[in-house]
Amino acid sequence: MMLHDQVAIVTGASRGIGRAIALDLAQQGARVLVNYRRNAEAAEEVAAKIRRGGGDALAHQADVGDESAVTKMFEATLSRWGRLDILIGNAGVTADAPLMRLKPEQWAQVIETDLTSIFLCCRAALPAMRSRQYGRIITVSSLAGLAGNVGQTNYAAAKAGLIGFTRALAREVAAEGITANVVAPGYIDTDMVETISPALREWALKTIAMRRFGTAEEVAAAASFLASPRASYITGHVLTLDGGWVMP
Repeated sequence: MMLHDQVAIVTGASRGIGRAIALDLAQQGARVLVNYRRNAEAAEEVAAKIRRGGGDALAHQADVGDESAVTKMFEATLSRWGRLDILIGNAGVTADAPLMRLKPEQWAQVIETDLTSIFLCCRAALPAMRSRQYGRIITVSSLAGLAGNVGQTNYAAAKAGLIGFTRALAREVAAEGITANVVAPGYIDTDMVETISPALREWALKTIAMRRFGTAEEVAAAASFLASPRASYITGHVLTLDGGWVMP
């Protein structure tokens, strides 16, 4: 159990990739705060599943785009466990539209949830990590942030910004025992991908070298590795999980 007794916060952990990451971290021995914004029932189910497996978990509601809510979430973590070792910044939304039809509120919603939330959470996490000279920060970006995607200028901008943010942060905290890395999934079989059109799904499967979508569990395994002591010499890295969709 690589993460025995460590404490992790996973944002957007009630479903999809966040849920899989929370469960995987718990399997490795971490105590996990399961963050959610709306779906309390799903978040409580994740926390309950961790506890049934012998782990320790707390479901906590917070809009991670709201500074005061983020502050309270980190206070709750430290009050319960007294430390913070791992931050997984996974919360994200989409509001797709061609640029000429993209409304300012759609732009703001995606930037706030997908990018501003990372700034707020990382800023809140650093004091606890610096006090122990140890920390693992993993942000969840997307291949859209590297390659772009039609109808997703807001989402691609947020995810590309997240990569730049994480790399800059990695340089700032490298001498303090804290690493910051990115996982960038491609097409992963989650609720979000289920909404794409049949034509786009068919095109994607033809262009992915492995001819299949990834699973949330495959992303979780990569995130857990980067969160572990075994990844101590990796920082500022972008780990793509795309089945060979985008290759340099």
